[in-house]
Amino acid sequence: MSDPAPEPAAQDTFLSHLVELRTRLMHAIIAVLVAFAVMFPWAKEIYALLAQPMLRALPTGAQMIATDVTGTFLVPLKVTLMAAFLIALPYVLWQAWAFVAPGLYHNEKRLALPVIASSVVFFIIGMAFAYFFVFPVMFSFFAGYTPAGVTMMTDIEKYLSFVLTMFVAFGITFEVPVIVVVLVRMRVVGLDKLRAIRSYVIVGAFVVGAIFTPPDVISQLMLAVPLWLLYELGLVFARFVTVPQPDGDDEEAVAN
Repeated sequence: MSDPAPEPAAQDTFLSHLVELRTRLMHAIIAVLVAFAVMFPWAKEIYALLAQPMLRALPTGAQMIATDVTGTFLVPLKVTLMAAFLIALPYVLWQAWAFVAPGLYHNEKRLALPVIASSVVFFIIGMAFAYFFVFPVMFSFFAGYTPAGVTMMTDIEKYLSFVLTMFVAFGITFEVPVIVVVLVRMRVVGLDKLRAIRSYVIVGAFVVGAIFTPPDVISQLMLAVPLWLLYELGLVFARFVTVPQPDGDDEEAVAN
């Protein structure tokens, strides 16, 4: 026997979800494009702002170079698109929230909205930490070790790739408190267990720092130490969201 055909009501519901998803995606894309169109005339200035930490570290008279013919146009374009996405991110997330919220339970909504908002905030803080604190120290360190007779001139395409990698690394690192709170709140891992593995987390933080940063001690410390401290901050926050586990008597009462 062949499987019964889906009911018309179910098909209509599925199609309506697809239409709503397409509409939400279009609104989000339009918001990013509008922000990009507004910022495009200042694309060179936006890239210059991103390049400031490196330009300050270069010796007097040195500058960045473009080894690709289209690099002088495409690299500022990519930076401006990234900045446009960050500016439009609240609206993009609101569109995503409006799509998924009707299918969530009340307690899931209470958890999801603060998690999304705090994740965005912590990610941006991580990017800002990398830009204002890590990059100046890192680039000055590298410039100071330039051998005699060598001029340090970084290609703008490679510089963009490097800073994006660092932005992602520090942005994800600053998500640690949110991850810890979610794990405790959803009872995936207990708070006592997270405290017990603190020593392993510290070792792991330095391993992550060694993998995702350049091979110098300063850069590794500037990722590993915040990662450890943010883990401790997550443990502090998790104390206020810990759901008490029912004791044995309560479980037996429920079972009966």
